[in-house]
Amino acid sequence: MNLRIQVIVAVIIILALIVILNMIRKKALELKYALAWLAVGVSVLILDVFPGVMRWLADFMGIEVPANMLFFFGFCFSLVLIFILTVMISRMSVRLKELAQELALYEKRESDKKK
Repeated sequence: MNLRIQVIVAVIIILALIVILNMIRKKALELKYALAWLAVGVSVLILDVFPGVMRWLADFMGIEVPANMLFFFGFCFSLVLIFILTVMISRMSVRLKELAQELALYEKRESDKKK
């Protein structure tokens, strides 16, 4: 890989990590959701700074082209992220239903008190 491209990619990744950390600091993003992005950013930064690691991992996994390994890891990361978000949405849906039911019971009790 060309050194100029490595430097550009490293700068972009570092800027992205700074943005994520700033969002966590400002409470715009919760840490538990940002941890996956921080891990991916650090991993890609390591692979960018040490390209031999990517070649070794690709050889170890039996993947011919290191870029294919990155696509595979990106696909796996996307699937895991989608699964985690689906679980969270399911929990929020159940909690929202429970809150709506509690509110309805509370309003019923209040209307019964007025009578």
